[in-house]
Amino acid sequence: MASAPQNYYELYRRSSVGVALTDTLDDLIQDHRIDPQLAMKILANFDRAITEVLQEKVRSRLTFKGSLDTYRFCDEVWTFQLKNVTFKMDNGQNNVQADKVKIVSCTAKPTGT
Repeated sequence: MASAPQNYYELYRRSSVGVALTDTLDDLIQDHRIDPQLAMKILANFDRAITEVLQEKVRSRLTFKGSLDTYRFCDEVWTFQLKNVTFKMDNGQNNVQADKVKIVSCTAKPTGT
């Protein structure tokens, strides 16, 4: 028996891979090589696949220190903006520093599913 379709957050569409995919799909639509409906199905599949792969494959842990600049909570989504952040990897690699970091935290499943 097939399971009901599940909705996924579209957060990763704003990643470099997601932006590249969206730009490519836009080009294909403009060239009349695919229909917009197919592009939407591809993006929905991307949302599902990247969420599942990150959950299953990423096992690294890190800690970080920085200054909290702003935070907000809206529609079950927390957004934190940090300044002067230092990340320390659990495998002992070099620390990574960043001037600004944005962290978005959502519930495990989108509301309305």
